[in-house]
Amino acid sequence: MPRITKVYTRKGDSGETSLGGGQRIPKDALRIQAYGTVDELNSTLGVALAEGLCKRLAAPLRRIQNELFHLGSDLCILEEDKQRLPVPCIESRHVDALEQLMDDLSSELSPLANFILPGGTKGAAQLHVGRTVCRRAERDLVALGREETIGAQTVRYLNRLSDALFVAARYENFRQGVEDVLWDSRA
Repeated sequence: MPRITKVYTRKGDSGETSLGGGQRIPKDALRIQAYGTVDELNSTLGVALAEGLCKRLAAPLRRIQNELFHLGSDLCILEEDKQRLPVPCIESRHVDALEQLMDDLSSELSPLANFILPGGTKGAAQLHVGRTVCRRAERDLVALGREETIGAQTVRYLNRLSDALFVAARYENFRQGVEDVLWDSRA
């Protein structure tokens, strides 16, 4: 566990930052973009939790926040450095847990008969924001994966997580007795 004694280091003032392996790269590099978006996603989940989501969602979302830190560490260390610098990484078990969560939540929801719009309760709306940020993180990771090697489960994880956040938003509305906002294709 790192010990942080000072938040500022002044090392990033030139527009570069360090990866976990010590490499200096530009702050606008695809890798930094990707894990910056993952960090943003984690913050959106923190806001959703602060809204006071139903109890059934709180524990899984806190676990997911922790897993997003795993994803950040996964991205912060180059694949070729992971043998010498082992860090928590996203594994297939994390993807499996998201699928199980969706199955469990969906078992209480009615099937979708129409597209829905982000909304309903404040918590559900914030989960939809998280879903869209997650999709952006996934796109960032796909772009990075075209240029560099990334963890084998990272894209799968974000793909499932965006779906899980969609289901969680629906579940939050359901538990709060608020109807999903349906898309009106004739409006």
